[in-house]
Amino acid sequence: MSVTPVTIAVLGLGEAGGALAHDLVSAGVVVRGYDPKVTAAEGIVDTGSEAEAAEGADLVLSVNSASAAVDALQAGRDGLKSGAVWADLNTGSPGLKRKLAGIAEEAGVAFADVAIMAPVPGKGLQVPLLASGVAASAAAAILSGLGASIDVLEGEAGLAAERKLLRSVFFKGMSAAVVEALTAAKAAGLEDWLRGVIVGELTAASESTVDRLVTGSYQHAKRRTDEMAAAAEMLGELAVPNEVAAASRDQLARLAKEK
Repeated sequence: MSVTPVTIAVLGLGEAGGALAHDLVSAGVVVRGYDPKVTAAEGIVDTGSEAEAAEGADLVLSVNSASAAVDALQAGRDGLKSGAVWADLNTGSPGLKRKLAGIAEEAGVAFADVAIMAPVPGKGLQVPLLASGVAASAAAAILSGLGASIDVLEGEAGLAAERKLLRSVFFKGMSAAVVEALTAAKAAGLEDWLRGVIVGELTAASESTVDRLVTGSYQHAKRRTDEMAAAAEMLGELAVPNEVAAASRDQLARLAKEK
């Protein structure tokens, strides 16, 4: 008895979507792709629109961009078969995910908010995923059956996006601080020294480090405001943009006023 293969549409065949589509093809899935700027790779059915890509799909993965997410859903929903799931993997705000869920509900489409929790290149379908929304379990059942790593949150669309972006505030904010600090250190001829300091601090970090960072920022806000004002001034003297240092100064000044 033959088994009908799963059909998945991938909208957006860039770095993330292309890697996911490649692994889905390798997993034996029929992959229907659409990207107005990228020609589908070998093994992917190249289509001419979101609606055409969605035809016959059990699951649609929208992996284009947050700015295109609404248009993609509105353009593709008419091509969906009954029971198909629309999963939005774009990095959008919780509010955008709830908006998409509302559009999907009005159209009778099962919707899942899926957050990609790590870079896709090098991991492909093995990248950690987090899903929420009415169709989160349905999307997870299909993807996990193909070898994906996906956890489901109970609750509405937007909860997965919320966790991803909270992590982004920390991780991308830290990355920005490291880039700015090393740029300034290079200008001062001290890049190797500061890199060693950063590596040492990150290597030694623990739960107490987080407590110390938060408590210290509140307890010593006034002194640290002056310190970061001096740091921002130094970066100006080094002709290095001081966005992070200035933002840190302003946040500390606000905390000092709240005490």
